[in-house]
Order: sequence, then C-alpha cells, then structure tokens
Amino acid sequence: MGRLDGKVALISGGARGQGATEAQLFVREGAKVVFGDILDEAGKQVETEIRATGGEATYVHLDVTNENSWRAAVDTAVRLYSKLNILVNNAGIYIRKRIEETTEDDLDQIMAVNVKGVFLGTKHALPAMRRAGGGSIINISSTAGLVGNPNGSPAYTATKGAVRLFTKATAVQHARDNIRCNSVHPGPIETDMLKEAAGGLEEAYRQRVPLGRFGTTKDIAYGVLYLASDESSFVTGSELVIDGGSTAQ
Repeated sequence: MGRLDGKVALISGGARGQGATEAQLFVREGAKVVFGDILDEAGKQVETEIRATGGEATYVHLDVTNENSWRAAVDTAVRLYSKLNILVNNAGIYIRKRIEETTEDDLDQIMAVNVKGVFLGTKHALPAMRRAGGGSIINISSTAGLVGNPNGSPAYTATKGAVRLFTKATAVQHARDNIRCNSVHPGPIETDMLKEAAGGLEEAYRQRVPLGRFGTTKDIAYGVLYLASDESSFVTGSELVIDGGSTAQ
C-alpha cells in the first residue's frame, strides 16, 4: 500500500533537485505524476528513470511564468490520468544580490518565477481539484520566508514571504472545497541553488545549522509527501519547517 495510492500529482521544477526527488518518491508511493520544468533534457531523463522502475510519470515543458503553459500542464494531467489531486509548486530561482545591486529586471524575474508561478499554478489546479472532490497544494517557500538573513537575498526573501501568506489565503478560501494548502520551509539543502545562495560561504552556512549538516532533497520530499497524503487531512494553512533547527535560534 503506497501512501499516495490512486492519486495524481503535478510538480513544477521537477527536472532536478527537490522536484525530481519528489516526483520519484511520489511514484514509489503509488501516485501518477506529471512534472514540468524548462530544463527539457534533464526532465526527460528523470521521466525515463522513473518509467524504467515501472512507475507512471510524464514530463511536460512548463514555464511557470506563462499562464498557457500551466493550463496545458493541468490539462495533460487530467487527460492522461483523469484527475488532479496534488499540486507541488516547487519551481524557484535565486538571485544573489543586495537591495542596491538588484535591478528592476532582476526583481521582475524573481517575482515572476517565485510568486506569479505559484499563483498561476494554484489558479489552474483549483478547478481540477474541485472536480476531483478536493486536493492538496504544497507550496515550497523557504526559511527566507520566515526570517531575514544578513547574507541573504532581500528580493528572494520577499518572494518567499509572499508564498507563505498566499498559502494561508488559499487555505482559508478553499477549505470549503476540501482543498488544503500548506507551505514547506527548507533550510540549506544540498542542491545547485545552495551553491548559488552561499556564494562560497557553504561552511559558514553549515556551521549555523544546529544539526550540523545540510539537508538532502529527500529530507524535504518526505515532508512534502506527508502534506500530499491523507495523513495530513486536518492540516491546512500551516508551515512545515525543515531546516535542521536553523530558525529555532
């Protein structure tokens, strides 16, 4: 018995890192998965690996800043697998600049992917989930959506704070549709984005984590799995912090 037996999931940013790990874990737990990204070659490779294990997964090109791209991704999930139960808004980018270095174009770009992308994904998943009798939306925020960081990116922090509160608004407004919405707040996780964010300060980042290590994509995926499953049926509008204790100090 898989924890997601009979469920259909859509995951953005699924070609690598956390999104790819989530797609693989969801399939192992019984879900049928559609996952999208703009990194088509890497995405197709993940699809091939999942299918080689007998899992049902389909990669689609998904530019989260484009409404038609989202519409097509949701339509693909419903057309192939007949419904949509789970959405993971995982796609995100990082721009490592202080406020005065951040250009207007930088700000527009990071807001488009990290905020508009989550908004559009939610907008187009809601009708499909309503038809399915309910669902679970999981928005990947960050510890940057909870606290400031002296070495962090203020623009990134702004986007992740927006995701955190958009999650709560979605949860409250769609509880009557039996649609839950929660945010996940990873601390430093061993991904390409961490290298970008740390800018050579990886060791300093690691020393600030009480558990003494960086998280893995699997650490996050298991939290997302819980929120996607019926085990969390009374959990909505909440924040799941997976950060090794970083924000506890």
